[in-house]
Amino acid sequence: MATITTVSRRVSGAPDRPILFFQPSTDCPANVRRGFLFVGADVDFTKLDGLVPAIIQDDESGEVLMVGFMNEEALTRTRETGYATFFSRSRQKLWMKGETSGNKLAVKTIFVDCDDDTVLLKVKRLGDGNVCHTGERTCFFREL
Repeated sequence: MATITTVSRRVSGAPDRPILFFQPSTDCPANVRRGFLFVGADVDFTKLDGLVPAIIQDDESGEVLMVGFMNEEALTRTRETGYATFFSRSRQKLWMKGETSGNKLAVKTIFVDCDDDTVLLKVKRLGDGNVCHTGERTCFFREL
């Protein structure tokens, strides 16, 4: 289970919102177990049938890696474990990115947007670093 510390302060000119610091469970690898920030404590799961889009961004490079969906349970599991967990709309179940490939996404920071209906996860890529199911580094490798 995660250890949670709450700090209330203003973030980037936004109204006062709690900032939660999560220390993931001890089964995370030591190089990942540094904890992460969740900026903004409320997420509105009412707009998309209990789901919110989750934008995944490389914490170091800023590159957008993928977009998934989270329900409340997926967000809770992400907070508890420190690894990005999503809700599969096609399979109707939770899945942790990298569960079978080893290419997990260790969460460094979670932001919620101004409407509280989209989250942004800044992550460290583990394994071989490829995030897309096609074997590409990012799901955004095709230009229109």
